[in-house]
Amino acid sequence: MLAKKNIAIGGISTECSSYSPLFQNKEDFRTVREQDLLDLVDFPFSEHNINVSPLFFKKSVPGGPIEREYFDQVKNQFIEEINALGKLDGILLLMHGAMYVEGIEDPEGDWISSVRLAAGPDCIISLSYDLHGQITDKIIKNIDAFAAFKTAPHIDVKETYRRSASMLVSAINENYRPIVLWSSIPVLVSGEMSSTFVEPCKTIYENLDQYNNENGILDCNLLVGYVWADTQRATASSVVTCTNEIMGAKLCKKIAANYWNSRKDLKSDMQTGSIDDALLWLKSDFSIVADSGDNPTAGGVGDRVDVLEAILKHSHIDSLFAGIASKSAYDELKIGNEFSLGGTFGGGGPLLKLKADSVYFKNQCAVVSISKTVIVISKIRRPFHNFKDFEELNLKLSDFKILVVKSGYLSPDLQSLSAQSFLALTEGAVNQNLAIIENKHRNKKIYPFQDFDNFIPLVSDGVSLVS
Repeated sequence: MLAKKNIAIGGISTECSSYSPLFQNKEDFRTVREQDLLDLVDFPFSEHNINVSPLFFKKSVPGGPIEREYFDQVKNQFIEEINALGKLDGILLLMHGAMYVEGIEDPEGDWISSVRLAAGPDCIISLSYDLHGQITDKIIKNIDAFAAFKTAPHIDVKETYRRSASMLVSAINENYRPIVLWSSIPVLVSGEMSSTFVEPCKTIYENLDQYNNENGILDCNLLVGYVWADTQRATASSVVTCTNEIMGAKLCKKIAANYWNSRKDLKSDMQTGSIDDALLWLKSDFSIVADSGDNPTAGGVGDRVDVLEAILKHSHIDSLFAGIASKSAYDELKIGNEFSLGGTFGGGGPLLKLKADSVYFKNQCAVVSISKTVIVISKIRRPFHNFKDFEELNLKLSDFKILVVKSGYLSPDLQSLSAQSFLALTEGAVNQNLAIIENKHRNKKIYPFQDFDNFIPLVSDGVSLVS
């Protein structure tokens, strides 16, 4: 019987808005280890004669920059755990691709190149990514396989882990080394403008699986990038894992050209406008308003009350706000019914002094009623996207006419309601009004910050251009 091959699994995942005042550190990251990490990846490694060492996977709700000291500490810990394992045949890295660390232009590249140095040149490294991640030559030259999400909202996380794991296992057991190619695409829009559930991205992403049927092609990907970090590496990209470099380069260019040619069709899957526009739009039936500029799942702080202020001013009734983050308001409500709300984590915007008619506490949330408006005030930054988030707080969406969530595109659960929805272009760390966000460090030219026509895709293997 052949000796078992040895691999390790681990990584770090978050989105970091460079416009957020709230830095991320140890308190923000949840650590997945041991059997929980194996369950997360959910791939039958033992059936392929593979011995797995789960290291750790750190994941946070997207936010602001990661503190440099914490990033270095976690990266060094990861490398130490790799070194402790001795010789490895492979490593499965679970990453996001949109980290921002002050003083490090390419945090993922820094992490991955350190892993390569520790693991050695013979180790096969397979990388799993979010489609909102950024790619650089430094990343590509240090990996052997790549798979990214193909849905936004993301409903293929498990499938992506399995794709990445499958390529790793096949390369190890069949003793070959895949090639990873990429092409930078000078387009950078929000995820809300590039949902894979509507055109043009629906068809573009469906075509990726068809390209995988070509000879020598293992996995084709399109990354839309992350627009709320003002960095040189911020861009969309096509990434192809292949064994046939000529065909891989051809498809890399094709994917890049398809996305570039569709750039002016990229738009939100909802009606959009200002807060005032949203108020005028409100329907008599159940409606959902997405407070997009303060969306914590994209890097927003989650503490702004701009929409709440407008709703209260116009006396709209039967409204549910889920939620607004404020530890100070939560603590005040533990003492009495008067509290201040708005910008208490540093997100800015108006400050409201309010008085609760009633309040109850559950799951680190204060559920406050003011007339016929209900506000969920969370002690920590968090989203409210899934039905269970409301059910756990004893809230029935059918009791309300208006639901306001801090979100961009709606989660699959909220989409399933088939309610009329409006994307409010609000202020915050993930402001959807791209024309007004600070743009000091991004490469020029890049759409929609600048528009131009003369784009010709170039393909790189991380070291040199590939024709």
